[in-house]
Amino acid sequence: MLRIYCIPVPENTVGNVPKNTVQDFPIFTVFLIPVYNTFYRYRELVETGGELALQEISRRKPIIKNRIEQEIEDRVVSFATENPAFGQVRVCNELKKEGVFVSPSGVRSIWLRNDLETFRKRLKALEAKVAQEGIVLTEAQVVALEKAKEEKVARGEIETYHPGYLGAQDTYYVGNIKGVGRIYQQTFIDTYTKVATVKLYDRKVALVAADMLNDRVIPLYDQYGIPLMRVLTDRGTEYCGAREHHEYQLYLAIEDIDHTKTKARSPQTNGICERFHRTMQEEFYATAFRKKIYKTIEELQIDVDIWLKYYNNERPHSGKYCYGKTPMQTWKDSLHLTKEKLLDTLNQNFVSLTPSNEEETGAAGEQLVRNNPTGWNGRGGENTPSYHFPIPVSYVSKNSNP
Repeated sequence: MLRIYCIPVPENTVGNVPKNTVQDFPIFTVFLIPVYNTFYRYRELVETGGELALQEISRRKPIIKNRIEQEIEDRVVSFATENPAFGQVRVCNELKKEGVFVSPSGVRSIWLRNDLETFRKRLKALEAKVAQEGIVLTEAQVVALEKAKEEKVARGEIETYHPGYLGAQDTYYVGNIKGVGRIYQQTFIDTYTKVATVKLYDRKVALVAADMLNDRVIPLYDQYGIPLMRVLTDRGTEYCGAREHHEYQLYLAIEDIDHTKTKARSPQTNGICERFHRTMQEEFYATAFRKKIYKTIEELQIDVDIWLKYYNNERPHSGKYCYGKTPMQTWKDSLHLTKEKLLDTLNQNFVSLTPSNEEETGAAGEQLVRNNPTGWNGRGGENTPSYHFPIPVSYVSKNSNP
């Protein structure tokens, strides 16, 4: 390929160019210079070295053998949760007193690798450690956590204390697929552990919102023997309505689940679901629809379940209480918090019955009263009661495996 360059030269300067040429072009002289573009450069690399020659060779890639020792990195990480308010320079100086020598930039690099580079992230790590391990806080840690709590109240952040304390549910419009129609996604996330469940439908009404809880959510909590206490939703018609005529409100009343609604015209109040929708769009839908043509909702649901299994069990999460662990690992590590809360509730609500060899009867005498009338929700029993009302087949996809 040839590229033409016009270079201005003085009128009296002719160089090696004949005078008659300069007279024809007194101001500009034309030079023809061969230039190889990117295509020819890449083609030459492939011809000489094959596809391996196109691989990036950069000094920015980490060299593991030059990385700091693992025991020093572990100490820096633990020190970050012990003293979250310390900066990298102070951490360097404090660790020198213990005989651990690491530069301030080394501390910063370790923080970046472990998602601890900001004061807020180190506070989250400390809160997660306190909740899951029950450590005794120092005075400096208490001051830092109290300050962070005041800031959260000012910003109106969601407070959640254990799995099952609060679940967030929302509707997401996936898209309109030719031959299938509109596809809506019902999303439920446990706000403490970030464990997510998803089910696809062809419409957004109260019945499918209730079916999501009945088919996917409640069985998940029953599997681990813990209740779902409260659900946070927006003010959409599929979630709000008169209890007597609204399937979703009726189902919440049957399962004894409290309902909290977001502030009007403030979708960021339910930001946990909104952020999950963005993650799922970028990591799953954006590539799935380019790799495969889906003819039914059931086919798409199968791939969604496969991705959810990876999200919950293999993908590290940087949530407030996850601390880099997967959502399901956080769930398992935090189950004892829920059970401790349930024991406290049982002790407070326990009602002693009059001793008798005969079982008491109800007011009308037609049915027996349970010996222990106060369970986790005041109705008795160890697990969440399951009241599965029938859902029309037209509203529910065939693949309903949790």
